[in-house]
Amino acid sequence: MALSVGTTAPDFTLKSKTADGLKDVSLSANAGNKNTVILFFPLAFTGVCTQEFCDITAGLSSYSDLSADVIGISVDSPFAQEAWATKENIGITLVSDLNKETTKAYDVLFPGLAGIGDTSARAAFVVDKKGVIQYAEQTATPKDLPNFEAVKAALAKLA
Repeated sequence: MALSVGTTAPDFTLKSKTADGLKDVSLSANAGNKNTVILFFPLAFTGVCTQEFCDITAGLSSYSDLSADVIGISVDSPFAQEAWATKENIGITLVSDLNKETTKAYDVLFPGLAGIGDTSARAAFVVDKKGVIQYAEQTATPKDLPNFEAVKAALAKLA
């Protein structure tokens, strides 16, 4: 069961692959400056994940208008994430939780996805500027998308 509203969000520092190489991305970098939407997803190059992140990219301005940064987290390597983002024109910061520590810290581990191994479940968190979770949702199955209207409504309350 995902961490609940009112819980202090576990900080993380994970790797993202950019044109300039690997860089560290931390939740705490937004502390005091921006709210953060954290989107856990099972795997790059899969249909539902591609739909989710292409849709978010298309509407990214609606999140930035609400003073929010969006970070996608999966257990893929940062190199696979970069290839997927390039192929699909995904404009969201994607970070690798290859060792699954952040996935476990947020309690969103999905065991044995399609018989290939443990991944992140599909989940959404809104973390305010103080580092407190204001919205938390783990979908019933990896095929279900989070309620993005509820995510935006939670962000709007923080504005």
